[in-house]
Amino acid sequence: MTDNWRKSYRWHGRTHGFSLIELMIVLLVVMAIAAIAIPNVLLAVSNVRLRGSAAALAGLLQQARIMAAKNNATYAILYGTSNGAPIAYIDLNNSGSFNTGEPVIQFSGTTIPAAGAPSGTGLPSAYVLAGDTGSGSYDNTSTLGYTGRGLPCNFDTTTTPATCSTPSAKYFVYYLTDRRVGKAGWAAVVVTKGGRTKIVTWNGTAWN
Repeated sequence: MTDNWRKSYRWHGRTHGFSLIELMIVLLVVMAIAAIAIPNVLLAVSNVRLRGSAAALAGLLQQARIMAAKNNATYAILYGTSNGAPIAYIDLNNSGSFNTGEPVIQFSGTTIPAAGAPSGTGLPSAYVLAGDTGSGSYDNTSTLGYTGRGLPCNFDTTTTPATCSTPSAKYFVYYLTDRRVGKAGWAAVVVTKGGRTKIVTWNGTAWN
């Protein structure tokens, strides 16, 4: 009886819980793991949003192409803001401003249209389409439009009326960037002279 009581006492004595030092060690380990994991999670979320915005823009461009061919009309894709958020829309009536009923997308999260092709130290190189003959590309400083044949063109608003001649002299690359903490991410929507559209993203060393 005495031996059983002593064994029971020793067993209960070992189940008193964690010491303060043990809890601090566990807390430090959790904090170290969080410090590594949280930035990677935030980076992944930013990349998903950036690519999602590029996909939405690519879809809008294809919609403009289809509508232009269907209606035998020329439409430009313009950019602006709505309720403080950046948008892209198809200018159906060529008014130069967004009107209710025009197809529109809103860029998600911190994604914004870039001012132009990236240039400078620490920024990506400009995208070059495989097989390019050296003619170069139009970027965000130009306006992409589609003619009644569904072909892309540089929409020239300096003429009256605006002109959009095909075939296009260059392919088009529209760049998007984001305002994430740290180094900004980059994506681009590429439109070939024939009207094919694809999305590319900058992985830190190359476009893919």
